[in-house]
Amino acid sequence: MTLSFFDQFASPTLMGIPLLMLALLMPWLITPTPAQRWLNSRLLTGQAWFISLFSYQLFTPLPQRGQKWALLFATLLLFLICLNSLGLLPYTFTPTTQLSMTLSLAVPFWLATVIIGMRHQPAITLAHLLPEGTPTPLIPVLIIIETMSLLIRPVALGVRLTANLTAGHLLIQLIATASVVLISFLPAVAAMTTIILFLLTLLEVAVAMIQAYVFVLLLSLYLQENI
Repeated sequence: MTLSFFDQFASPTLMGIPLLMLALLMPWLITPTPAQRWLNSRLLTGQAWFISLFSYQLFTPLPQRGQKWALLFATLLLFLICLNSLGLLPYTFTPTTQLSMTLSLAVPFWLATVIIGMRHQPAITLAHLLPEGTPTPLIPVLIIIETMSLLIRPVALGVRLTANLTAGHLLIQLIATASVVLISFLPAVAAMTTIILFLLTLLEVAVAMIQAYVFVLLLSLYLQENI
């Protein structure tokens, strides 16, 4: 029983073919496309309002050069929200519970911000590795520590997203299993457990959106340091 709890995180296959690529294509299939009409649908209007609000909140502190990333980060946010919410549907799979998936998103974006900093302002970027006013004997140690903290950033991005979604999905499955077991001999307790399960599902929807926002927000902060 314990091992079956983790079966939901295994990549599903059909006739030996992994369905991970199909899951990655789902956000693009359900995203509405702009029409050639003056008045758009409510879904398109809400999507445009959300993207403009997100871009304004995220890129206001950035200079003009950093605001070129607005479209890329807004697309990444919608992509992550769709992938995170996909696993809350029955008989589906959440690709972002795979550490390889989240790291494949975190490492290239983090590396791009570092390369931009080294290209445009190498002195300031390297100065982040050594705080001002550091005593001379501590300089080698602090450089090593700051370098390790810099290199661990993409790992922290990927692990944070994967761990939060994995914990939430496991908790939902545990409570759902408990409600099914208790419904035969303790119906009142099973009903209360079902209510808790419903509230927890709503919380997981919020967590899926918040974790996607935090992922993109941290990337924007890394970009702000290097431009």
